[in-house]
This record gives sequence, C-alpha cells and structure tokens, in this order.
Amino acid sequence: MKRFTSIAALTAFMLTAAACGDDSTTSSSSNDLKIVSLSPTATEMLFAIGAGPQIIAVDDQSNYPAEALDKPHDLSGFEPNVEAIAALKPDLVIMQDPTIQEQLEALGITVWIGSAAASFDDVYTQIEQLGAATEHVGEAAELVSKMQTDIAAAVAAAPQAKGLKVYHELDNTFYSVTSNTFIGQVYAQFGMVNIADEAQPGNDYPQLNAEYIVQQNPDLVFLADTKCCGESPETAATRPGWDALAAVQNEGVIGLDDDIASRWGPRLVDFITAVSDAVAKVPAA
Repeated sequence: MKRFTSIAALTAFMLTAAACGDDSTTSSSSNDLKIVSLSPTATEMLFAIGAGPQIIAVDDQSNYPAEALDKPHDLSGFEPNVEAIAALKPDLVIMQDPTIQEQLEALGITVWIGSAAASFDDVYTQIEQLGAATEHVGEAAELVSKMQTDIAAAVAAAPQAKGLKVYHELDNTFYSVTSNTFIGQVYAQFGMVNIADEAQPGNDYPQLNAEYIVQQNPDLVFLADTKCCGESPETAATRPGWDALAAVQNEGVIGLDDDIASRWGPRLVDFITAVSDAVAKVPAA
C-alpha cells in the first residue's frame, strides 16, 4: 500500500478513493490502513470511531477498551523505538510526543501527533482529525455530537454544584490541579470553587499540604489515585483531620479511575457524569 508523509496527503488520498472508486474500493482503502497507536487516549478515540480493526499494535499503556489488549501491546509510548515500530510496517503512527516524528517520516511513515488537550474543543478536534485520517468521518462527527450532548446534560443535571468547594487529588502526596488545567475545566463547567486555585499562584499543578486541605474544608474530594496509590474513600477518611471534612461526613469523597481522570478521550463523559452524580449526593445548604 502507498505510504504517506502527512495527514493531509493521507486524507486527500482517502477522499479521492471514496469519490472515484466503488464501494469495494472505498472499503479496501480504509481496511488496508495499518495503524500503530502509542497514545492511550488516541487508542480509545480510534476504537470509539470504529477504527479498531485498522490498528495493528498499541503501546503498553493502552488498556481500554478491552479489545485494545487483543492487539500487540508491548511498544513504549514514553521511549518509542523507531526500529520496533518500523518493523510492523505501519502506514500511520499516532503519538503524543513528536520526539521520533522526523525519523519515522524519513521512512515514509505518516505520523499524527495528539498532544495533551488544553480544552474540550481540543478533544473534539482530535477526534475529528482521526476520523478524517482513518476514513471514519461520520462516526467521528457522531461521537463528538454525542459527547457534547451528554456532557451538557450531566452539567445541567447538577445546578446545585455552583459554589461547592472541590479538591482533585492526583496522588497521595497531595498534588492537585487548578482550574487552568484540562482536568480543572471539568469542575469549572459546574461552577465549583477549586481549592487549588489560590494555593500556589502561577503553579497549575500545586502540591498542597494536609493542613491547607483541612482548612479549606472541601465539599467534594475526587481521588484520581485509586490505581497508582491504592487510595479510596475509606483510606482518605483515616487521614489526620479528615474526619471533620464536609466531604468525608457527607460521603463526598469519590474514587475515580486514574485513566478516566487523566485521558481526554471519549470517557471524558464518564468523568463528568461521575462529578454530576457526586454533586447530587451533597446535602442542600
């Protein structure tokens, strides 16, 4: 199959094939595309838009959906190996970091870089770009529309969230995120007050301390360290001083799947829905 040196060229070829060929030609152009995904988020996006059959390998962190684990998954996305990737003869390699982009492109392999999203719009744009690159434009557009609808519904279902204090925990040394981050924007959608915002001005990933958290007395605590650190509402409740927190007293400490909370793919909806559901449990003021 022909190699491409850019997403634009790849997309142009597919659109031409779709316009000039019959149904069997169009199907073949899509099915023949061989993809290596070194981005867990992109892997989730690809499967969600129906491009899973085109994937020939994923990185060792791509663990969702379950079908991703049926693919060879021993490549590293953190320290990608050009030789190992090239040996698979992919047409398209998807990565978060452009470290080896030039080396792969020199071999005639198309590279698509999906950097960490800075906004919800970035998420939707990446899904649409992958849809165009894999000939799943319609499925990508449908996914984006559904995500937007579901997110809007989840936020609208929790109007009482406005003004509630929230603490998002990245690990059990109390690293957190401000509203300027992608994760922080999730809570900002609800109008919550993020206790990390004023902790260390200028630092969007501040390390809080135990005393500060207790002093701020958050209404909701989201633990995004259930996998990495074994944290849970039960372990959090045993921390010194936490028994007095409103979040602990009102069952407002919520354990999140670390992956869902850190990836910006289709499961962003699950993250926002979890926040909406948690808000519903907070007693009215």
